[in-house]
Amino acid sequence: MTQVDDSILETLKDVNRRWGGESEFEIEIIEDWKKVLKNWKKDGGKVIHLTMYGINIDDYACVLDNLQKENNVLVVIGAEKAPREIYGLADYNIAIGNQPHSEIAALAIFLDRVLKGKELKRDFKGAKFKIIPMTKGKRLQEIEY
Repeated sequence: MTQVDDSILETLKDVNRRWGGESEFEIEIIEDWKKVLKNWKKDGGKVIHLTMYGINIDDYACVLDNLQKENNVLVVIGAEKAPREIYGLADYNIAIGNQPHSEIAALAIFLDRVLKGKELKRDFKGAKFKIIPMTKGKRLQEIEY
């Protein structure tokens, strides 16, 4: 992010506090995104750019398998006016589809493919609540430590 929005930061902190994962979700405010990407790559990390202009995710199956083994992956989500330089700095420009789409949906589909659906049944450390799956209705269980 390049703009500070305290409400986003507070929402994320609240979600982490209630549902766990305090070290798993974070937002960092940056001033120079090019420097961040260049340093990330210099330190051996991979930069993935999700964009509708890239190669379709289904054509990157071998890349997705390799990403599971990486410890240092930075995902950049392209938006309507993504700077042209990002395409050259990214290791992979991956398209979820080649039509306009939601950036959040693109991230969700990308993560689902890389994690092979395992994220859908994952529990986060430190959670105060757990959802009990039901065919009808809602059930929330408070977790006591």
